[in-house]
Amino acid sequence: MPKSKLFEPFDLGPTRLANRAVMAPLTRSRATSEGVPKAMHVEYYRQRAGAGLIISEATNISPQGRGYAWTPGIFSDEQVSAWKKVTDAVRAEGGRIFLQLWHVGRISHPDLQLGGAAPVSASAVKPEGQAFTEAGFKPHETPRALEESELPGLVQDYVKATRNARAAGFDGVEVHSANGYLLDQFLRDGTNKREDRYGGSVENRMRFPLEVLDAVIEAWDNDHVGIRISPVTIMGGNNTETDKQGLFNAYVEEIAKRRPIYLHVIEGQTGGDRKQDGFDYEALRQRFDGAYMGNNDYDLDLATKQLETGEVDLICFGKPFISNPDLVTRLSLGAPLNDWDKDTFYGGDEKGYTDYPALTAEEKMRYVQAA
Repeated sequence: MPKSKLFEPFDLGPTRLANRAVMAPLTRSRATSEGVPKAMHVEYYRQRAGAGLIISEATNISPQGRGYAWTPGIFSDEQVSAWKKVTDAVRAEGGRIFLQLWHVGRISHPDLQLGGAAPVSASAVKPEGQAFTEAGFKPHETPRALEESELPGLVQDYVKATRNARAAGFDGVEVHSANGYLLDQFLRDGTNKREDRYGGSVENRMRFPLEVLDAVIEAWDNDHVGIRISPVTIMGGNNTETDKQGLFNAYVEEIAKRRPIYLHVIEGQTGGDRKQDGFDYEALRQRFDGAYMGNNDYDLDLATKQLETGEVDLICFGKPFISNPDLVTRLSLGAPLNDWDKDTFYGGDEKGYTDYPALTAEEKMRYVQAA
């Protein structure tokens, strides 16, 4: 069997993880139109409870935060009740699960907003590409710039979502401050053209994301809140940054002062070069004293190497968890992995969701004996 720190337990504050493998947040678009998880969500997450930690699919903090068809929310009583069935199932299998708090900002469409309202953002900068609506893909439209007076209300949406996640039985929450969604839109000078105290300087552009993080931590505590960033990965075009290294060095320094339990970093372009543009991820690691979670194109060899050198504390796996509900077992036994079916990634039913096979007891024994 492969020997790796990946399979060792890890204490994430008060949360004991059985191993250091994390199931990344994976949007699958299978909730109801009202954003309520279904029975198949319970089975999907239960099957993958062998991960040391599951981070739920990105979950809308409010109706305004929605940007993709059939994505779940955490703002209604019905959603909370449905998620409670998921967390109960994961815990019954010995797993741990955090909920990812999501507001997409401009990466939406009026068809996905209440009353056909325009999506909102830091500034009225139109994204490139198309939105995934229940009627199919439609071109993005120009968002409405948020008024400064609206921002405290958005912060309270995050607070309510955090409290709802706690009521639903999650072990913690992750603030989604990555991939070109709302908080990332405030951070970057390509999407933040504001002239008030939330725009202009790096300090001003960090203000709203940090207000959100402060409020979420206050609503729970440091030990149950993580945050995700993506210095290189962007969404929707025009989401550039004049000085990515300077911005994210400063941002992580401020995050570190708040002492969230982990920093989840997408290293490089999602699905692409891990070291794109020569970004220095070690500079972020040096600025953060908590658990550092690495994400993007990890396999067992790279995970083992990075864990041994202390470059990371936890390793996020994405697509491999889609097609391998027992991914940690397969990695630990040196067993081959199932291939995934891209055609079933988004939308649909149980096909390509809960029907990927796990190893049988007989197959496990064969790999143990062959080791």
